[in-house]
Amino acid sequence: MSGFQRNIRLTVNGEERSLDVDTRWTLLRTLRESLGLTGTKRGCDRGECGACTVVLEGETVVSCMTLVALCDGAEIVTVEGLGTEGSLDRIQQSFMDNDGGQCGFCTPGFLMSATALLARNPNPTDTDIKAALAGNICRCNAYGRIIASVRAAADGA
Repeated sequence: MSGFQRNIRLTVNGEERSLDVDTRWTLLRTLRESLGLTGTKRGCDRGECGACTVVLEGETVVSCMTLVALCDGAEIVTVEGLGTEGSLDRIQQSFMDNDGGQCGFCTPGFLMSATALLARNPNPTDTDIKAALAGNICRCNAYGRIIASVRAAADGA
């Protein structure tokens, strides 16, 4: 290994992984290029749009600004980790039922932010939902439908 290479262990979507990583790489690049998890989107590369949001140790992070070397030993959930084979997660189903995803580019980030919110607060207010989604930008302006999708998932609809 070169001076920039290091072996780390990650648990990604419930699967333990041992990876030789370039310490200069972001979590986003590692997820997409090393692990083939392309559901996490590359948007702005500045941590402003939220398209690359994942859940790291129970908290949302923008993976484009998170160095993978700092994630050694961490548990990470990406959009691919939601639901099970042949069955959507409740937030995914709610986005489908309530037309929460327009073009779909921002949807994975919104799904991950909503997932983290509902894990820590299963009965959020609309203000809570808006605050949890504040780091995600929808270019299609589907905010009303996105908020309705999270509300319906929280309400069990």
